Amino acid sequence: MRTQVIRNYRWTVVGLLFFATTINYLDRQVIGLLKPALEKEFSWTESDYSYIVMAFSAVYALGLLVFGRIIDFIGTKPGYAISIVVWSLAAMAHALATSTLGFGICRAMLGAGESGNFPAAIKAVTEWFPRKERALATGLFNSGANIGAVLAPAVVPWLAIHYGWQAAFGLTGIFGFVWLIFWWIYYDKPSRQKRLSRQEFEYIHLDDAHQSREEGASIPWLKLFTYRQTWTVLAGKFLTDPIWWFFLFWLPAYFSSTFRLNLGSLGAPLIVIYTATSIGSIFGGWMSSYLIKKGWKVYKARKITLLTFALCVVPVIFTRYAPNMWVAVGLISLAAASHQAWSANMYTIASDMFPKNCVSAVIGIGGMAGSVGGILFPLVVGLLLDHYKALGLLPMGYNLLFLICGFAYLLAWVLITQLSPKMEKIVPGSDSEPLSG
Repeated sequence: MRTQVIRNYRWTVVGLLFFATTINYLDRQVIGLLKPALEKEFSWTESDYSYIVMAFSAVYALGLLVFGRIIDFIGTKPGYAISIVVWSLAAMAHALATSTLGFGICRAMLGAGESGNFPAAIKAVTEWFPRKERALATGLFNSGANIGAVLAPAVVPWLAIHYGWQAAFGLTGIFGFVWLIFWWIYYDKPSRQKRLSRQEFEYIHLDDAHQSREEGASIPWLKLFTYRQTWTVLAGKFLTDPIWWFFLFWLPAYFSSTFRLNLGSLGAPLIVIYTATSIGSIFGGWMSSYLIKKGWKVYKARKITLLTFALCVVPVIFTRYAPNMWVAVGLISLAAASHQAWSANMYTIASDMFPKNCVSAVIGIGGMAGSVGGILFPLVVGLLLDHYKALGLLPMGYNLLFLICGFAYLLAWVLITQLSPKMEKIVPGSDSEPLSG
């Protein structure tokens, strides 16, 4: 029986990536929402919680290096499947934890599995989209991170209140296995996908002037570190990913302590913030894609877009002066939405500058750098908040943290422009030299 050809099948692929990323962030955020309840049950200090977050971040960093290379080697389809099975099992295992150490082990397992999500998703976008559409496609699937963050405060507190915190971990972990069924049925590389029309296949590869050369091209992993382009991705992720993780893991505690919200009333401000981030992710991807279609050079469109959203994060430093909770929600929403717009373009510049067979490895390296920052920043957060909590000045600790958040993106943008002024593409075997701009 002949498989039916589906028009614009590449957007079906984006749908699969979107739902996987939604599940990824739903599972990731459960512990942040339950922190006020779990810290009472297990007598956690802010430092204890930061160590649990660091366990996730450390293994996530190592996992990105491993998964990035594995996915480049075995392919997107099986690589993504392995990733989601591991993280779904780890998410469910939290329900069995009975100590702080147990939570740390479960978070480490979760980090190992979830580290495969973005290397696999970015590689899928690289396989399925021409350069001018990649930022938009990335923004669309990356908005799943925000939908997951919206669903979590709507679902997790309700489950915890009615069925206990164990149910919140156990039930949310099931979704990954449901997604896996659809992934295995509907995903494959364009060259193997029978549902793909010839016209769309040619459109996907319209700007691959060196397609045959790139399909077999690869760069040794260690040699990647000799290119400025790799350090561009690394610097951009190292300085900004920890800010997003701070928003994920500490915002529930911030609203709980600053505005005296309980578990049942945390949902509203968090839903507003993460709904805004969905808009930011899609708009950020659309903006650079639009500028490219209008005739801008790729590197110029990416850099102007990154600068725009780096500037949009700065107002978060004024959160300390917010006269009420909803003003604070507005400022944090703008910063978090701008992060996701920034992130959509950071992921895309890796595919702009590297051949397809290296994209997952570079995304893994960049993600590893972000995770190293994610290891160090929670340590600062925990120590800072414990210090000011002991002085009875906890809001002051959050004020300093928002100050750091406000200027991190501008610093990252300056480094990116210095490292890769024109974001030139590397072609193995050509005259491209290591450390070329």
